[in-house]
Amino acid sequence: MHPPGVVDRKQSRRSLRASTIGQLLEWYEWSSYAVFAPFIAVAMFNKLDPASALLSTLGVFAVGFLMRPIGGIVFGFIADRKGRKRVMVVTMVMMALASVAIGLMPTYDTIGIGASAGLLVIRMIQGFAHGGESATANSYIPEIAPKEKRGQWGSLIYVSIFGGSVIAYVLGGLISLALTQEQIGAWGWRIPFLLGAFGAIFALYLRRGMHESEVFDEETTPESAAPKATATEDFGLAPRKVRPRWVSILLVIGMVSGVTAAHYTWSSYVSTYAITQQGMPTQGAYWVTVVAQIAGLIALPLWGRLSDRIGRKPVIYIFAVAMIVLQIPLMALISDEPWTLLVASSIALIFVAASGSLLSSIMSEVFPTAQRTQSIGLAYSVSVAVFGGTAPYVYQLFVARDLAWMSGGFVVVLCVLTLIAMKLLPETKGIDLRTV
Repeated sequence: MHPPGVVDRKQSRRSLRASTIGQLLEWYEWSSYAVFAPFIAVAMFNKLDPASALLSTLGVFAVGFLMRPIGGIVFGFIADRKGRKRVMVVTMVMMALASVAIGLMPTYDTIGIGASAGLLVIRMIQGFAHGGESATANSYIPEIAPKEKRGQWGSLIYVSIFGGSVIAYVLGGLISLALTQEQIGAWGWRIPFLLGAFGAIFALYLRRGMHESEVFDEETTPESAAPKATATEDFGLAPRKVRPRWVSILLVIGMVSGVTAAHYTWSSYVSTYAITQQGMPTQGAYWVTVVAQIAGLIALPLWGRLSDRIGRKPVIYIFAVAMIVLQIPLMALISDEPWTLLVASSIALIFVAASGSLLSSIMSEVFPTAQRTQSIGLAYSVSVAVFGGTAPYVYQLFVARDLAWMSGGFVVVLCVLTLIAMKLLPETKGIDLRTV
C-alpha cells in the first residue's frame, strides 16, 4: 500500500498507456480527414469545381483547428481546477461522436449546401474537443513522468500523433487496394470514421482506470499553500529568470509555430499534394507516407531520450536549422514517382520528430501547475490553429497559383521563429514541476 497522494511507477505506466492509446485513437480520427480529403471534397462540396472543393475541404480542416484554442482554454480551465483525468474522458467521448457523425453525413448531392455546413459544424466540435485533449495530455503525461525521463515519456504524445496518422494512412492504403476510386468516393471514405467509434469504447475503458496527476493533487491540497522549494534550492542551480505569464505564452506560440507548420505539411498535406498536383497514384502515395511516418515515429522516443541527456534546446536547434535548409529542396524533389515522396517525407519527418518529441516537456516545464493546462491550451492551440491547421490550405493556395516556393518559404520563416523563441526560453531539462 502507498500513502495517500503517492503513486507508484506501475500505476503511472498504466495511466501513461491509457492516455497514449486514447490520444492515438483521437489522432487517427483527426488524421483520417486529411487522408481522405480528396474524396471528402467530392462528396461534401460542389464537384463542378474540383479545385474550389478541395480548397474548401482544407479550409474546413483549418477551421477545426481554429476551435482548438477555445477548447484548450475552456477545458484547460476545468483541468486546472477539477483534474486532468475528467477532461480526458469527456474529450474522448466528444471526438468519437463527432467522428461517427462525419461517417454518417449525407452528401452534397443529397442535401446540397447542408452537407458542407454540417461538415463544418462537426469539425468545429472536433476541434473544440481536440484543443482540450491536447492541452490536458501535454500537462498530464509530464506530470506523471519521472523527471529524469520526462523527455522520453513526453515524446509518447507525438508518438500518438504519428501513430494515429500511420493507422489512418494504412487504412487508406488498404481501402485503396480493396475498392475502386469510384467506390472510395461513393462510400469507402466513410469507413475510417465509423471504425473510430469501436476504438473509442476501448480507450474509454482504459481511461476510467487512470490515476490523477500527483503534481496536480499536491497543488490542490491544503498543504499546497505552504512555501515551495525553488528550482535553485532543489537542484543547486542558478536562479531562473521568472517571466510574466503572457511572455511565456508568446514564446511558446513562437516555438511551436515552425514545429506545427512543418508537421502538418509533411504528415497531412504532402500526400494530397503528390496525388492532386504531381499525379502520383493514390495507393503509392498512401503507402510511402506510411513508411515515412513510421520512420518519424521510431525517431521520436530516441530524440526524447537524447533531450533528457543533453537538454531541450540543442534538439530543437537541430530541427529548426534542418528544416530551414531542407524544406524547399525536399518539396521540389517530389514528382509522380512514389520513391521521391518516400525520401522527402522520411527525411523531413525524422527532423520534425526531434521537435515534436519535446513539445510536451518544454511546455509543462515553462508553466506552473495551477495554470499549466490552460496556459498550454492557449499557447499550443493558438499556434497549431494559426500555423499548423492553415499549413495545408496555404500550400494548396500558393500551389494553385503556381507559387509553390512561397509555401516553402512560409515553413522556413516559421522555423526561424522557432529558433528565436527557443533561444529566449530557459533550459528546463530535469526541473521538478512542483517548483515551476
